[in-house]
Amino acid sequence: MNSSYFNMISSAFLGAVFVVLTISFVSEGLFHSETPEQEGFVIEVANAPAAGPAGGGEAELAPISPLLASADIEAGAKVFKKCAACHTADEGGANKVGPALWDIVNRPAGGADGFGYSAPMKEYGAEGSKPWEYENLNKFLLKPKAYIKGTSMGFAGLKKEKDRANVIAYLRSLSTNPAPLP
Repeated sequence: MNSSYFNMISSAFLGAVFVVLTISFVSEGLFHSETPEQEGFVIEVANAPAAGPAGGGEAELAPISPLLASADIEAGAKVFKKCAACHTADEGGANKVGPALWDIVNRPAGGADGFGYSAPMKEYGAEGSKPWEYENLNKFLLKPKAYIKGTSMGFAGLKKEKDRANVIAYLRSLSTNPAPLP
């Protein structure tokens, strides 16, 4: 290998380094940005009372009872299809990801035989103290994770009051002896 070949390779390398550094300095000068005092953005959230028994206070929610009188069971069955991926509605149906919902109205929370409930759900329904009455179902179906903090139910909830009323009416119909309407 002769010295002119070595000189040519080192000159090419040094020339490339010079071009890269020159572009870096020029672009830094053109597109310089100041470092912020604090990283990230502050997101302000209005202070709203937490919902549910674990949140320390009940969120204001209109009673569902007046809507149950005019609720549509067939519409509730259609909305319930969102729930059918995790729950069965058949009499004697097996538990899936969630418990079977046959005869759920007025059943104690956490009371389905053979289903492994999360600790917060067990605590909520301890010793049958919290049955799934109409208003409890309404609050739970609105935002399950807000009503019972730490529940393993991953469903976001039903925002529309009419949908909740229809689903509750449908759940009421899933019984050989449906609970009386309020």
